[in-house]
Amino acid sequence: MRIFGIESSCDETAAAAVTDDREILSNVIYSQTLEHLAYSGVVPEIAARAHLEKIDLVVKKALADAELTVSDIDAVAGTCGPGLIGGVVVGATFAKAMSFSLGIPFIAVNHIEAHALCARLTNDVKFPYLLLLASGGHCQICVAHGIEQFEVIGKTLDDSVGESFDKVAKMMALGYPGGPIVEKLANNGNPDRFQLPRPLCSKDLLDFSFSGLKTAVRITIEKHISNEQDKADLCASFQRTVNDVLSYKMNAALCLCESRNIDLDAAVISGGVAANKSIRNSIQIICNKHDVRFCAPPINLCTDNGVMIAWNGVEKALANKFDNLDFRPRPRWPLKS
Repeated sequence: MRIFGIESSCDETAAAAVTDDREILSNVIYSQTLEHLAYSGVVPEIAARAHLEKIDLVVKKALADAELTVSDIDAVAGTCGPGLIGGVVVGATFAKAMSFSLGIPFIAVNHIEAHALCARLTNDVKFPYLLLLASGGHCQICVAHGIEQFEVIGKTLDDSVGESFDKVAKMMALGYPGGPIVEKLANNGNPDRFQLPRPLCSKDLLDFSFSGLKTAVRITIEKHISNEQDKADLCASFQRTVNDVLSYKMNAALCLCESRNIDLDAAVISGGVAANKSIRNSIQIICNKHDVRFCAPPINLCTDNGVMIAWNGVEKALANKFDNLDFRPRPRWPLKS
């Protein structure tokens, strides 16, 4: 079975073909970094127009790279939310048009679930598993029990961890996208120089809060940052703080699963923030302490991509979960429990 996936929820226009044998036939991504660079962040209207301009070329290249014709596709999966609704509509409509014109099934994909299931493609993870979903728009801890069966045991009360990286970069005028820039500068900084708060880490809570941390970074910038080394030190201190918060929460989540006798196959981190090597290493250490297998998708599949959408389509197709063409795209779409 060959499933074609289309992703357009934020600032990447992506398409890919994946088989039910876990073979990635193609993976094409057009990044809108240049379009948004001047604004140090994603502008929804610009993103939607860029998706509209590039989606046809991206889809054609993904088919060509996979050495497939449209008649070789068994179903088409499209992101239908959550995300910037203008971009979501572009990709979802294109996927529906392919489904209708080719007479093949349409699969509406939840962008968050696609991130959540990606490790099942790349690492053959079995249910149940513990999931830390960390991205620009989301930060939550779930126990994944099955397709569309996610028990959310911790979530952010305000900002996501990925958004925090981007905002810190913007406050120091480091450029866009902020996350990779902060990580790069942190490699040359002193993580012990600035003491930053670790919100909600004094209690056995699984929820996150990053707004106070961002405020502390802003105050530190105003008082202490005057040169490039200062910026590197603050990036290192901020990244270590985030590592400590995520590690604390994952440790608490693993303890909870142990107390409930949940036999986890693995602990997984996914989403754009999972591309951060320092964070991956920190979670790996926690998993080692609990003797739980640590898994994360390859770095190129942590950020938004068509492969995860196509794979989510494979998972739903194998479960005979197809959708009608009147499925409405949505800016918000929580994981089902």
